[in-house]
Amino acid sequence: MTNKYLTIYNCIVEQIKSGEIPPQTLLPSENELKDQFDTSRETIRKALNLLSQNGYIQKVRGKGSIVIDISKFDFPVSGLVSFKELASKMGKKPRTIVNELSLLKPDGYIRQQLQLGSKDLVWKVVRTREMGGEKIILDKDFLSNKYVPSLTEEICADSIYQYLEHELDLTISFAKKEIIVAEPSPEDRSLLDLEGFHNVVVIKNYVYLDDATLFQYTESRHRPDKFRFVDFARRTH
Repeated sequence: MTNKYLTIYNCIVEQIKSGEIPPQTLLPSENELKDQFDTSRETIRKALNLLSQNGYIQKVRGKGSIVIDISKFDFPVSGLVSFKELASKMGKKPRTIVNELSLLKPDGYIRQQLQLGSKDLVWKVVRTREMGGEKIILDKDFLSNKYVPSLTEEICADSIYQYLEHELDLTISFAKKEIIVAEPSPEDRSLLDLEGFHNVVVIKNYVYLDDATLFQYTESRHRPDKFRFVDFARRTH
């Protein structure tokens, strides 16, 4: 038999997700919830604690429990996942718009990021990611032509990582990440729905193969209201 507090928790989660209980709303008091669900105060407290732990409510001393805006997508800081994998975990149907795909001689900055020689070529891929009709991420990928000899717009619109791993048999192993907050560039403003935001969150990714070869540099530029950047950290002793 399911614990009563879990039933209450699931019921309130559904109401929050459906918008029946909107963000910034104060939940009924523990006493009111106790009467509403015909249960003990202890059971209500357990349900509220779980809602708080999972980011649905914020308990405010003297006020009660306020519903948090959950229309943000969890973006794993330490994980190395493709946008397609991330979107499928969130149960969202995204749309990828390929703005640019070109094979070119990189400028000094990209050459430095990828530690390339003056004759090396890179694929430049610029893609806008749309969720719920809003353009919220701009991904700029630079991949060394040495390791990625060919690339098509169709592959870029679907999943580059799936192509690299399943068609080219590359083993993508790890990435170094740098996260900064920056002013939107003219490109950000033209390709994203920034809705008046004056900053974007930029994740710079340096991606390596299993033999520690650096083969990709990515700048993922995010509208700040739509993401929370999450990680799991354990203190070592």
